[in-house]
Amino acid sequence: MKNFSLALAAALCAPAISVHAFAASAQPSALQKKDIALAPPKGLKTKLPPAYTIPTIDLAGEKQRQVIVDREPGQYLGHPTTVLLEDNKTMLIVYPKGHGRGAIVYKRSTDAGRTWSERLPTPANWVTSLEVPTLHRTVDAAGKKRIIMFSGLYPIRMAVTEDDGANWSELKSIGDFGGVVTMATVIGLKTPGQYLAFFHDDGRFIRGGSEEKFRVKTPHSDYTSATAKPWRFWVYTTLSKDGGLTWSVPAPIAMLPDASLCEPGVLRSPDGKQIAVLLRENSRKYNSFVIFSNDEGLTWTEPRELPAALTGDRHVAKYSQDGRLFISFRDTTHVSQTKGDWVAWVGTYDDIVKGNEGQYRVRLMQNHKGADCTYPGVELLPDGTIVTTTYGHWTEGELAYIVSVRLKLSELDEKARRGEVMAVKAK
Repeated sequence: MKNFSLALAAALCAPAISVHAFAASAQPSALQKKDIALAPPKGLKTKLPPAYTIPTIDLAGEKQRQVIVDREPGQYLGHPTTVLLEDNKTMLIVYPKGHGRGAIVYKRSTDAGRTWSERLPTPANWVTSLEVPTLHRTVDAAGKKRIIMFSGLYPIRMAVTEDDGANWSELKSIGDFGGVVTMATVIGLKTPGQYLAFFHDDGRFIRGGSEEKFRVKTPHSDYTSATAKPWRFWVYTTLSKDGGLTWSVPAPIAMLPDASLCEPGVLRSPDGKQIAVLLRENSRKYNSFVIFSNDEGLTWTEPRELPAALTGDRHVAKYSQDGRLFISFRDTTHVSQTKGDWVAWVGTYDDIVKGNEGQYRVRLMQNHKGADCTYPGVELLPDGTIVTTTYGHWTEGELAYIVSVRLKLSELDEKARRGEVMAVKAK
């Protein structure tokens, strides 16, 4: 990884902070899961504080904010992504019938997520999906709009619509390579029609494999994916120069020998000059990580840890109208009263660059089964409403289903001003 910009990495690193200064526990709220241990787990390698000190606003009990997108008795529904069309009313969503892999379900909303259609027809081979489907809007250099949908493992496949989701192609391979949670993020570059897509792999799918015992099969068809043995987590980019129709051979951009970096969540700086990538850390020994690029993804800084307040899985970020960031993710913070729940972070891009904790966190919904929730879609409406959508075990004893939560940062600010936050006390 010789092309990392080490000088920039050093400049971006924040000063070290004492772990003991932030050791904290919490009084469980009425909605708190009983299995959360509010103490640092053993074997942590992070040198940063394992807990956060910013307040947490709890929306889990505010049912009026919640919209059920889909729920089916006896059927696990998970891992959705959304796309909001330019009319700011039409929203599309896809998700698998199963945990990560399974037949893709497709729905449409014409009122910005307040109500949803029945399940819509899909091309025949969408039942063969083996990974989380992800939706992305692209526009080529001639101005042609498309929505593309990826489905991962080996090989990565893609479906395309050129009429805003009325008609879709079948899933087709984009090249002789594979990966996991593809594409977690697709970001437009400064050159019109060019896009950079981000994903990760742990060695199993980037080139596939030939040993039958390592093949992965979809639960809804005979389709299988060739698999090698896992080796090490890498984060990759792949480039499209034609508005997302074709993609380059992947390039590795991040790896650490003793951490497992994955599920890149990407955003630009407010001035558009810098790209930041928030990364899940899957060994659970560190906080989440971040890398930066100042040259449109050609070179990247060395990974550095984020504060505990931003530690989680599958970060999805959206700028609010006042310039603050709303970042939704699964809470995997080492010490957190909302560990395993669907949460969000509110702060600024400068907080991420400087390693600050941010303004506050939000519990969006309580998950009742471990940490099995939250691959979120996040959309911003013209009136400032944030519509964020994900899966989880929202009813104790039931399988996962899909729910949206609607909020405005002004509402959260008022709750914070009035002190309506979850109780936290020092150890």
